Amino acid sequence: MHLHTVWFVIIAVVWIGFFVLEGFDFGVGVLHTIVGKTETGRRVALNTIGPFWDGNEVWLVVAGAGMFAAFPTWYATMFSALYLALLLILMALMARGVAFEFRGKSENPRWRATWTWGTTLGSLFIPLLLGVGLGDLLVGLPINSSHDFTGNFFDLLTPYGLWTGLTILGLCLLHGSTFLMLKTTDDVRKRARAVSRPLGWVAVALVLGFVIWTRIVVGHTQVPGPVEVLALIAVIFAARLARSDHHEGLAFAASATAIAATIGSIFIDLYPNVMVSSTSTAFNLTVNNAASGSYALTVMTVVAAVCFPIVLIYQGWSFHVFRARVQAPPEQADQPSASAASSSAASSSATP
Repeated sequence: MHLHTVWFVIIAVVWIGFFVLEGFDFGVGVLHTIVGKTETGRRVALNTIGPFWDGNEVWLVVAGAGMFAAFPTWYATMFSALYLALLLILMALMARGVAFEFRGKSENPRWRATWTWGTTLGSLFIPLLLGVGLGDLLVGLPINSSHDFTGNFFDLLTPYGLWTGLTILGLCLLHGSTFLMLKTTDDVRKRARAVSRPLGWVAVALVLGFVIWTRIVVGHTQVPGPVEVLALIAVIFAARLARSDHHEGLAFAASATAIAATIGSIFIDLYPNVMVSSTSTAFNLTVNNAASGSYALTVMTVVAAVCFPIVLIYQGWSFHVFRARVQAPPEQADQPSASAASSSAASSSATP
């Protein structure tokens, strides 16, 4: 296997890791006002992702950096084509991060409502827009012989890309609801289970449509590949298991598998291209014509071989340390000092 192919696989794995790990963050961010009917309930929901969300976002940085270093032509064409969309994603990331940190700094209802909207909308638009971008890679964008994007913003809003974005958003919502079932107790857990039921079957419909549409876009065969079949089976299992009172862990694992298989299928169908030109297939960017030199890829491979296992060990250890369920404090409406103490403790976890 050539090094440029190895790095295509590495970048695909990093994107999969990002959506699996950050996917439940996005889902919780969108759903926290639904599963949390009170301020305490919303705080409990957001505290489930407090130890993880900023570390999970690093995978997105690594994905972009890996594309820049291993496939500079791909990076240049994609980031110039999706410039406005990526700017919106960056704004959503900033709004979401600031909202996590600032929401608990004041008891003012307007203040908290503002940051609540920042968390919700930021968590919604990021997976939607990233999904549109990944779908556009496969369905094709207007690219000329110099690998320059020749379209406009509305050319990015391809029907297949929009459906891919909705599919990834739906999977993230299901992933977030199963995570909340796994990590919370009492009323928040009950509401997470209740909302996961309709979300599960919506996700099944979205993934089924994605698989059928992908077969039409790719055009090689009408038979879904093994990874696409895995995505459909996993999302069906996630939807079924989410209805149970005793299988939260399995439901979360199934939703994670569904996201991984869906993202993985995009890269599998994309290879050996890294970006398809809708102008002419002769202008496609491939792993051959978009890759860096062999020396750069060799050095990067050595660095990745050393650092990647360390990152996985650290990520696994953080999940082990924070494996306990997040519980709401006891009712202390008549004890202002105790309420203030619990609010301070919640703020220390880097979430509202």
